Amino acid sequence: MCAIERQPKRLRQQQLSKIIEQNPFMTDEELTKHFQVSIQTIRLDRLELGIPELRERLKLMAERTYDQVRSLPLHEVIGDVIDLQLDKSGISMFEIKEEHVFSRTKIARGHHVFSQANSLAVAVINDSVALTASADIRFIRSVRFGEKCIAKAYVRSISKGKAKVEVFTYVNDEMVFQGNFLIYHSKKEQRNEGGNLHADRD
Repeated sequence: MCAIERQPKRLRQQQLSKIIEQNPFMTDEELTKHFQVSIQTIRLDRLELGIPELRERLKLMAERTYDQVRSLPLHEVIGDVIDLQLDKSGISMFEIKEEHVFSRTKIARGHHVFSQANSLAVAVINDSVALTASADIRFIRSVRFGEKCIAKAYVRSISKGKAKVEVFTYVNDEMVFQGNFLIYHSKKEQRNEGGNLHADRD
């Protein structure tokens, strides 16, 4: 639902700050459509509020998160890891660029979408050694050039030497990929007697 046109600047800026906090992936163009103002207005609002542009926001979030990743070196994580709760959940963003698509159709090659989900499933494990043992995956629809893939990983169970991680990938609010990954890790101890770390699932 769009905001009312020409609403007071102070109110617009309050809403802008809240929206970006809730969804840091929003571009200036998307904010322009939401508030029905010019892109220059959105950029001025961001400057006055001290909110960096999307690329800088992602970079800052990624820098805060990468220190936590134990199982993969930085260059092996596909996409920008935005949020990471080790042994619990993680979120990454991967923008489909020219080098990720078939030249004729502009449809993303499937292995890029899979790699984002797979590397996030590994990164979320709190261990220096974590490897994918198996994956049950489903491509729900094709992803195209310019789209942003938001992958969300959830550790469903973790026990001695292995973990089950479920990953959902979205473009906007539409699910485009789902994967269930079995991750082997090197921890000797069992984290939880029943093998279930989280009773409540998202």
